[in-house]
Amino acid sequence: MKSMVIIIFWVTMLSSLYACGKNDARKNADQVVKPPVAVEVCSAVRSGVSDGIEVTGSLEPKFSVDVKTQIPGLVKQVMVSEWVHVTKGQPLVRIDVAETEAQVKRAEAGIISTKANLVQTQVAANRADRELSRLIKLKESGLATEQALDDARSEVEAAKARIGVAAAQIHVAEEEARQGVARQTKGMVVAPIDGIVALRDVNVGDLASDAAAAKPIFRIVDNRLLNLTVTVSSADSGRVKVGQSLEFTVDSQPGHTFSGKVMYINPELSSADRSLKVIAEVRNVPENLKGGLFAKGRIVTGTRPQVLQVPRSAVGAFDTVTKKGSMFVVENGAVRKREIVSGGVNGDKVEVVSGLKPGEQYVIRGGFNLKDGDKVAVATAPLVK
Repeated sequence: MKSMVIIIFWVTMLSSLYACGKNDARKNADQVVKPPVAVEVCSAVRSGVSDGIEVTGSLEPKFSVDVKTQIPGLVKQVMVSEWVHVTKGQPLVRIDVAETEAQVKRAEAGIISTKANLVQTQVAANRADRELSRLIKLKESGLATEQALDDARSEVEAAKARIGVAAAQIHVAEEEARQGVARQTKGMVVAPIDGIVALRDVNVGDLASDAAAAKPIFRIVDNRLLNLTVTVSSADSGRVKVGQSLEFTVDSQPGHTFSGKVMYINPELSSADRSLKVIAEVRNVPENLKGGLFAKGRIVTGTRPQVLQVPRSAVGAFDTVTKKGSMFVVENGAVRKREIVSGGVNGDKVEVVSGLKPGEQYVIRGGFNLKDGDKVAVATAPLVK
């Protein structure tokens, strides 16, 4: 009986000690407070914003030309190489035109010969005129027959005809000479435009063909004016107008923004994907851009003042369809989760229509593990406009 009392006593003591320890642990746990979370915030401000249509496309030279030879012949001289600047009219290739030169000389000799023949014919015509005048006087005196007078008149007419034939022969000879000179000129292939030689496919000794059958021997491109061809969805096609600005970037020039102007709009949409083709002109002086580059940008369709925008990264659970998301706003050293409604999205900026007021501070960095009501240690970032 005594041992039983002792056991009950110790059990009671141990239970009391355990209860006391549990209460102390709970008190210590209650005293542990979550430390403030370090975040970077920014003040919401209104600013002007440009509305636009996001587009992608490729750059191509507005002016380029494939150069061919106009006459067949052996390539005698090549005067330029690839990737050099050339000016309009600058010689590129000389074709051997020795045969044409000989034809020109023969034509020139023919001109001299026919001109001499014309002089002789005119002399004969003058003689026939004088003979006719003499016979007329003799006929009046009864010393010439009517037959002789008729023969003289016929000779005058024949002399005039021979003069016409000689003049026509001169004209034919001169035409042959001009054709020969023109053909001889075609032996010198010149640059039709200012630009850069992008392709050279000819060497000395090659046999050139005429333009109808020949492949290009040079390709010259002028990169000073480029065409940026983009496509616009049917939903946005009504917002595109000639003269609007198109701002874009290319991978080869990071950090640089280029601009062009919408110049041409296809009058019909593509039947394949219902998209609209738009061409913008881009002035490229100095020639930093190259044909064939892929471009990404936006057509600026208008501007609006006093718009509240925030970085896309500051909006959580953003749904572009419903245009809803959430943000953390700092109030009295703690964050509050706000549901927002967005307007347009311009690149990496989101327009906030409701849920955020100008002047309020919102979290832009450090909000990954934040919960509503968490205390924060604030670091202010530059204003985001």
